[in-house]
Amino acid sequence: MSATEGGEAASRRPPLPVLSALVVAHNEEAQLGECLASLRFADEVVVLLDRCTDRSREIAERFADRVVEGAWPREASRRNRAVAACSGDWIFEADADERVSPQLAAEIRATIARSAASWHLVPVDNYIGDRLVRWGWGAFFGRSAHAALYRRGTKTWRDDRVLHASVALTGPQGRNLDQRLVHYVDRSISDMLLRLDRYTTLRAQDLRESGDIGSFVHNIRRMFSRFWKCYIGRRGYREGAYGFLIALCAALYPILSYLRARLEPAPVAIGGPPAAPANATAESGQASPAELVGSDGTPG
Repeated sequence: MSATEGGEAASRRPPLPVLSALVVAHNEEAQLGECLASLRFADEVVVLLDRCTDRSREIAERFADRVVEGAWPREASRRNRAVAACSGDWIFEADADERVSPQLAAEIRATIARSAASWHLVPVDNYIGDRLVRWGWGAFFGRSAHAALYRRGTKTWRDDRVLHASVALTGPQGRNLDQRLVHYVDRSISDMLLRLDRYTTLRAQDLRESGDIGSFVHNIRRMFSRFWKCYIGRRGYREGAYGFLIALCAALYPILSYLRARLEPAPVAIGGPPAAPANATAESGQASPAELVGSDGTPG
């Protein structure tokens, strides 16, 4: 083949898809830089900062091609606005407490170059401190895979809750990626318990707004079913005491949310409710099956 023919063949190849990497953050100066540094493989890096009062903006501007700032009291509006700021054909989502390895970055680029699907599940390795915990995750307390890679326009968040807004995915699902996204869920057990406090606060707000907080007996039953699902069904027992702790927190989440909605007065909103954790995802039983997948590969 002559140089001319080779040039003509190259010109006939479809252009490679453009990839946007997206991070939504609230006061994440301690870990935002490492996250963004791991996303340099993307063609565009977009960061949405929600009511940040720390150095997150300064850090984001060092790495990002586009920084969006504002105040979004509800998760759906925040997430949908972030997606709208992306210009790529494909979007890869990461939270500030997540890291992309070079191997995962290469697989993402290879996947979008040949995929005919609309979205792909990305498996997740969850850490508590420096301990890798692969079994027992469920409910709001971690996820083993989620739809982090998708074509622009195929993933939206429904404005149905302050925390754990449900997700809608359109189009065919592609194969699951092999390489894992590293997720530093909590730095310590203290962080885990503080997260349980934050999440139940926001869930209680959702329950009050719904007008139906449920019943004490129903939520007591959910304690046992959630514990069983995480510790036995998702084999949390394989993680020893860590698996027990995760199952316990997952079990306490619904009953604590119910009690807070019932016993605590509704907070007075000043400039909107506190920002929900940027890595909050759809809750078990209410999400798209693709958005929250347990350690055994089952949704919810």
